[in-house]
Amino acid sequence: MTTNTIARQRWTRLIPVAFITYSLAYLDRANFGFAAAGGMADDLKITAAMSSLLSSLFFLGYFFFQIPGALYAAKKSAKKLIFWSLILWGALATATGMISNVNLLIVIRFMLGVVESAVMPAMIIFLSRWFTKSERSRANTFLILGNPVTILWMSILSGYLVNNLGWRWMFIIEGIPAVIWAFFWWRLIEDKPRQAKWLSDAEKDALEEQLQLEQQNIKPVRNYGEAFRLRVVILLCLQYALWSIGVYGFVMWLPSIINAAPNSDIVTTGWLSSVPYVLAIIGMLAASYFSDKMLTRKIFVWPFLLVGAIAFYGSYLAGTDNFWLSFVLLVIAGGAMYAPYGPFFAVITEVLPKNVSAGAVALINSFGALGSFIGAYFVGYLNGATGGFGASYMFMAGSLFLSAVITLVAIRDKK
Repeated sequence: MTTNTIARQRWTRLIPVAFITYSLAYLDRANFGFAAAGGMADDLKITAAMSSLLSSLFFLGYFFFQIPGALYAAKKSAKKLIFWSLILWGALATATGMISNVNLLIVIRFMLGVVESAVMPAMIIFLSRWFTKSERSRANTFLILGNPVTILWMSILSGYLVNNLGWRWMFIIEGIPAVIWAFFWWRLIEDKPRQAKWLSDAEKDALEEQLQLEQQNIKPVRNYGEAFRLRVVILLCLQYALWSIGVYGFVMWLPSIINAAPNSDIVTTGWLSSVPYVLAIIGMLAASYFSDKMLTRKIFVWPFLLVGAIAFYGSYLAGTDNFWLSFVLLVIAGGAMYAPYGPFFAVITEVLPKNVSAGAVALINSFGALGSFIGAYFVGYLNGATGGFGASYMFMAGSLFLSAVITLVAIRDKK
C-alpha cells in the first residue's frame, strides 16, 4: 500500500489543526503593532525607544528557549508541549490588555516569546514525521500560511477592535481563543503515525517505510555538536537571521508606517496593512507547489528574497511624498518575503538525519528570532531617530539582499 492511499486523511486531519494552532500563535505576537499605533503608547507613557524595545522583546525570549523546547518535542512529545504553550500564551496575551505598568509589559512580552519559542520547530518536526519529501514543502507552507492569513484578517479585526473598544479589549478578545483551542489540539493530534487510531497497521507501515527510506539517503551525523558545526547549518542560521530582519521589521512596523500617512486612521490602516498578505498567500502556495513538484528548493527561495530587497529599495527611492507608489512596492516586498518559507524549511529536514534535525531546526529558527529582534528594534529605532522610514527601508533591503546571496551558497539541491 502506498502513501497516496492515506494522503487525503493526513492532509484533512492534520493540516487544518496545525494551521489554526500556528495562526493563533501569530495572532498573539503580531497584534502588538496595532496596539502601539492605536493608543497604548500614550496610555502607558511609552517612549519611541521603549516601543522599539517592547516590539522586539518577544523575539529575545524566543531566541533563548528555542533549542530546549525543540529537543523536548523531538525526544518526548510535541503534542504535550504545544498544548501547554497554547494555554500559557493565550493567558499572557490576554493579560497584556489588563496591565497599567510598563515594567509588567516588559515581562509579559519576554515571557510570551519564551512560551511560543518551541512551537515553530516542534511543528516542523511534527510534520516531518507525517509527510514525505514530495509533500513536505506544501505541508510546511500550509502551517506557515497561518502567519500571513492571520495578519490579513487580524489587521482588519484589530483595527476595528482598537477603534471601537480600545487596545485593551483587543488583547483580551484575541488572547482567549488560544486557551480554548488547546483542548481541541489535545483531542485531535497524535505525535506519530504509529499512535493514530484512524490509520490501519498496513497504512502506518507504508508511511513509516517511505519516511525511513528517505533517511537512508541522508549522510549520518552523530550528534548535535557535529550538526551545529556543519557548513550548511551555519550558513542557514545566518541566512535566516538576515531574512527575518526584513520580515519582522516589516510586520511590526507596517501599521505605524501606514498610520503616519496623510488622512489615515486606524481602520484604514487595518485594511491597507492586510493587502501584502494576500500576495504572500498566493506566493507561498505557488512556490511550495512547484518546489514539491520539481523536488528542488533553492530556486524557490533566493529569487523571492532578491525581489523583496529590490522592492524595499524602490520604496526608499519613492519616498514619503509618493505614498501609493511606496505602498505598492511594500506590498510586493511583503509578498516576496513570505513566498519561500515552505521550501526553506523543507531543506533542513532533508539534509540532516532525524536524530539531529530537531536541534538544527531550533538553532536556525533561534537565529531567525535574533534577526527578528534586530529587525523589530532597529526599524523602530531608525524610524524614530530619522523622523521617517527611508533608513529602515534601506536596512531591510540590505538584509534581504545578503540573505539571497547566502542562499545561493548554502543550499545544494539533490533529487
